[in-house]
Amino acid sequence: MDNTCTICGHGTAEDRYLCEGCEYQARTWLRSMPGQAALLQVSLQPAAGPAQRGGTGRAHSPLPVDLRALDLLGPGHPVPIADPHGDQTGGIPITALLAGWAHFIAADIPAVYRDAHGTARVQRLGCGTAHPRTGTGIAAWSTWLIGYLPYAVTRPYAEQIYTQLEDLMGRIQRITHTEERRTVKDAPCPACDGWALVEREDSLHITCEACGHRLTPEQYDVYRAMVMPALARTAILIQAAREQARTAAA
Repeated sequence: MDNTCTICGHGTAEDRYLCEGCEYQARTWLRSMPGQAALLQVSLQPAAGPAQRGGTGRAHSPLPVDLRALDLLGPGHPVPIADPHGDQTGGIPITALLAGWAHFIAADIPAVYRDAHGTARVQRLGCGTAHPRTGTGIAAWSTWLIGYLPYAVTRPYAEQIYTQLEDLMGRIQRITHTEERRTVKDAPCPACDGWALVEREDSLHITCEACGHRLTPEQYDVYRAMVMPALARTAILIQAAREQARTAAA
């Protein structure tokens, strides 16, 4: 195992398959899942009303629910099943995906608990069944996975967890129309000098969208304090030169 993140290619510790930034991203998706599910419940409404005489609406009444939201909120299999007739739509539902990964991790991870006397015990959950303390809803499964994510990122299947959560969140956001806020920073990238440093509220790092270079917010603040005064002086000199050229031309 090398020390390269299997998702973004940045360096990471030798015992990890995902770097801290990608782990943070996966954790953010899991934390937002209950709220996204609530928005999907609102989306369980027809996309449009019945056609009106002489109008440009539907020629028939719409389906009673948004099938895309129903696919995400309904029951299902934790992995795609064979579909020779093309009858499936959407993808793996939220609960099935989260519960499926929880049970998979449960079969692989040793659990630590305290007995009646307060003594710490270690037990491997080889039965392959996870048991969230707060039920079996989306919030419960999300919380369970967040708790075990530090272990999951040290396992070879960490990349699959990340990519499936990314795909799931993409499907959800196409319905809920929610995206994390992004802020374009005013300092250039220290690696490529491009003006493409972007801070996202769901990301641990400020990332250059041109070359992929990353900075923590603390590193960016130090870097910005170093370069911005010189850039400001350069901008003032350029503006003065332009004013002088316009005056001379007049």
